[in-house]
Amino acid sequence: MGLTMSQKIIHNHLVSGKLKKEEEIGIQIDQTLTQDSTGTMTYLQLEAMNIDEVKTKRSVAYVDHNLLQVGFENADDHKYLQTVTNRYGIYFSKPGNGICHQVHLERFSVPGQTLIGSDSHTPTCGAVGMLAIGAGGLDVAKAMAGVPYYFKMPKMVNIKLSGTLQPGCSAKDIILEVLRRLTVKGGVGKILEYTGSGVCNLSIPERGTITNMGAELGATTSIFPSDATTKEFLKAQNRLEDYHELSPDEDAHYDEVYEINLDELKPLIACPHSPDAVRTVEEVGTIKVDQVAIGSCTNGSYQDLMKVATILKGKTVHPDVSLVISPGSKQVLTMLAKNGALADILASGARLLESGCGPCIGMGQSPATNAISLRTFNRNFYGRCGTLSANVYLCSPETAAYSALAGVLINPMNEKLGISQPDSFEINDLSIISPNKQGDIKRGPNIKPFPLNEPLSAYLTKKVLIKVGDHITTDHIMPSNAKLLPYRSNIPYLSQYCFQTVDETFATRAMSEKGGFIIAGLNYGQGSSREHAALVPLYLGIKGVIAKSFARIHRSNLINSGILPLEFVEDKDYDQMNQNDVLELKDLTHLVTQAQPLVMVYNVTQNRYIKTRLLLSKRERKMILAGGAINLIKQERGE
Repeated sequence: MGLTMSQKIIHNHLVSGKLKKEEEIGIQIDQTLTQDSTGTMTYLQLEAMNIDEVKTKRSVAYVDHNLLQVGFENADDHKYLQTVTNRYGIYFSKPGNGICHQVHLERFSVPGQTLIGSDSHTPTCGAVGMLAIGAGGLDVAKAMAGVPYYFKMPKMVNIKLSGTLQPGCSAKDIILEVLRRLTVKGGVGKILEYTGSGVCNLSIPERGTITNMGAELGATTSIFPSDATTKEFLKAQNRLEDYHELSPDEDAHYDEVYEINLDELKPLIACPHSPDAVRTVEEVGTIKVDQVAIGSCTNGSYQDLMKVATILKGKTVHPDVSLVISPGSKQVLTMLAKNGALADILASGARLLESGCGPCIGMGQSPATNAISLRTFNRNFYGRCGTLSANVYLCSPETAAYSALAGVLINPMNEKLGISQPDSFEINDLSIISPNKQGDIKRGPNIKPFPLNEPLSAYLTKKVLIKVGDHITTDHIMPSNAKLLPYRSNIPYLSQYCFQTVDETFATRAMSEKGGFIIAGLNYGQGSSREHAALVPLYLGIKGVIAKSFARIHRSNLINSGILPLEFVEDKDYDQMNQNDVLELKDLTHLVTQAQPLVMVYNVTQNRYIKTRLLLSKRERKMILAGGAINLIKQERGE
């Protein structure tokens, strides 16, 4: 039996395990990326590993999240990132150079190589046939130290594309259609591979939109073939030497197959407050629009913004609409400025933002009270935009631009915009600083040590501090907004805001009780890869999370922090559990050491036992017993 694209890359990088579904495998990592929101903790953890320099082929640190310098905190963190990366042999992309996923796709992506990044949208580079996976910061630090990246061998899913996108439709509509069919948990434990005759009709930026937003499915990653289109893209980026052909074998086996005829696709939109709440634009109707935001790592490419400029040229944004544009990279912005498209955008009344994440992560441009915001971004989770009462919809750049002109949501015009890839991109890497492995590391007063757990206790008795429902995101657990982002290197400060949008009393109660348990529903911890959603609960004394199921990255982050990820065996036990119930767990060290999957939790308050699963690999058991990955590393070194 032949191999899929992902299986070929995994086979070439495999250091432990076998290509067998659900078996834990370890692969060697060629490249890593970090961004400044998660990067500070990542590099503090790397320092704790006592290595001389990174072991990867290339590692890059980006500053794209915390760009507003309203105090010293962000600037200090940026200085730390620049000096620590220089010391360890890591490239540093300065503020303003662009969003990590867009820049990495442009300048560093290599077909057939492996990449992990401390951001859940790292799979963007799958657009060129790279195995690119989002991970927690500690896993990225370990990869830079030469440790393999471990995960369960995923199932293989084939999304077969046929036909050609019709005028008015775009790659955003393709991934929204996939989300409509599979939902936000439909990709968990799976890799999505895009094949079929329709693939050759998609440019690399269009493929990047699809692989980027595949993160919202919960997928391990998404990948396209490396083909003639890939070759032309790399040639235009002056990187033809990085090209390698990659395609699945003709007899490759897939666990699931879905077919999408691009000829039949209609403009789609994701309604509040989930990326899979997908309907056609026509079904949603002509709702009044207050704000439109175009750009981000999902739709901030040159091709995307050239389409927007073409639509806006000679026209005026509706007087009741605030339109903001955030180019994905300095390369994109420079090319728009040189060819006159930027002037057309600005003349329409649009506002230009820096090449960074900006409003996508709640860093500015929060909508007005009860406003409706159309965004070309990847997430519309409740409160993520910075305004709890706002309703955020996700759509294509074409839908967003036409709606900004009309003042209401409308279908894009059925006109062919005719924007194709340029023969050559503007190449200027002066904002990417090459390391010389010299100089001191500079730390500002806002940088605090990351918390460490204690070795696992044999006996635990703690209260249920909070009970939450299905699809709780890392934004729920550890909010990300303009007020809190400057404190990403300060866990004690952040801890005050844990679960703030769910229960404002949580942090205070957790400190008063000296920790406890969290009870959750399906897909707990979906969304961002931010390990702060594990580190802050660790700081607050959380000993375990009992959920119906976990999102992949967050589960890994909990284990890295030494927090027990327990799963209900029966849903009725979740239903009967209450906040403030006292839970008791016995013989934990014995159960973990002996790899016993069944853990009986005694509900003292209700005088009843609850069955839970604790499914851990041998490597994960060691981490849980040690109280987390850093503790285990120190133990193995005799420290």
